[in-house]
Amino acid sequence: MIVFPDSGLFGGAARITEILRRHGYMALLVGGAVRDIMQGKPLKDIDIVTSALPDQVQAIFPHTFAVGAAFGIVVVVVDGVNYEVATFREERDYLDGRHPETVCFTDSPLLDASRRDFTVNAMFYDPATGEVLDFFDGQGDLSRGVIRTVGEAETRFREDYLRMLRAVRFASRFQFKLDPAIVAAITKLKDQVSRLSPERIRDELCGMLTGPNPAGAVIMLRDLGLLRVILPEVAAMDGVAQHELYHPEGDVFTHTMLMLRHMSLPKLELAWCVLLHDIGKVVTRTVGEDGIPHFYGHEDIGADMAAGVLQRLRFSRQQTEDIVHAVRNHMRFAHVDQMRASTRKRMMSEPCFPLELELHRIDCVSSNMLLGNYVLLLDKMPELEAERALPPPLLTGKDLIAMGIRPGPDMGELLRQVRDMQLEGELTDRAAAMAWVEARRA
Repeated sequence: MIVFPDSGLFGGAARITEILRRHGYMALLVGGAVRDIMQGKPLKDIDIVTSALPDQVQAIFPHTFAVGAAFGIVVVVVDGVNYEVATFREERDYLDGRHPETVCFTDSPLLDASRRDFTVNAMFYDPATGEVLDFFDGQGDLSRGVIRTVGEAETRFREDYLRMLRAVRFASRFQFKLDPAIVAAITKLKDQVSRLSPERIRDELCGMLTGPNPAGAVIMLRDLGLLRVILPEVAAMDGVAQHELYHPEGDVFTHTMLMLRHMSLPKLELAWCVLLHDIGKVVTRTVGEDGIPHFYGHEDIGADMAAGVLQRLRFSRQQTEDIVHAVRNHMRFAHVDQMRASTRKRMMSEPCFPLELELHRIDCVSSNMLLGNYVLLLDKMPELEAERALPPPLLTGKDLIAMGIRPGPDMGELLRQVRDMQLEGELTDRAAAMAWVEARRA
């Protein structure tokens, strides 16, 4: 018997199951909520299963909407919270590695549990009695720290190839081991993940990279052979040697994994910046006459490669632009101490500056620990924060046209020079800027 926490989320779910039972139907909590409570983790959402059919659920509750009619899923709204209520079901005849050809509703929780992916996700909880229904020893696997499929691993994965990635995500999230049968099945079927939609692959990868153990997830993907199928650009970094003076931690892949471990706030864009920032090193590596490896231009090549990866995985245009911008510019922080004030001000006015700054910090602490420029920026942060909001230009193209200057490259160069002098503090007002332009024309 387990006791769920006294929370509004659980209270709403318990009310739903109680109402369904009063109408003569079986109703249980299922899946992640049961698993997480057994691990002492906070609840994020709760799913409910019942013997009631979808139209019967909708007839009982005043606020509902169907979200998966073919699979018997109805959302019931209680106190403004959405709860998914699904009818017990069987699924058979998976022909495309994702969708079952046959879906049959049932009143048996055992049959419903038999279609689920992993034992730790196939447990039910009865709020009325406090009892757990555990047909496949999910509790034992939790205590042993093992991810194991319900039934034969290869069969489960052939039903939905995404389950191979889900196995990695769960194992890395809970720091569990994969059952040997899962490892064997993934080794055999790993190439089949290429049949999945890019969006499904992307979402699983995002879950791994923003979870509690992103490096562990990527290393597990590599060891299982999945990484070369879904992210060959990242897999190729493994074994690409770097000079020990600058990267005593090891090769490009090792460096990147160390960076993933050093993320203090694993937000989505930052995680992908870290993962992709050095992928250009694979194709730009050269060795000088002194035997030292060089990676000239890897940031530009890497930015183009990162754009290809993100577009392939159907990231939004804004996410792609932000991540690619950070990858392309991640080396410029090495020269912050030599920058002109105007260059530094422009850099700090960019929307992606906080993202790039954190990428730079993690890059430094994961390699040679040369944090001088990062500390320099921190020391000047009050001043630099004020500088991020750039003042309006002293002159515009219309001003120069009024002064008799024809539009064209020369006008653009004059405007750029005036702007630089303004940001450097050499021109402080409009009159001085116009006088400077007139002097240049004389």
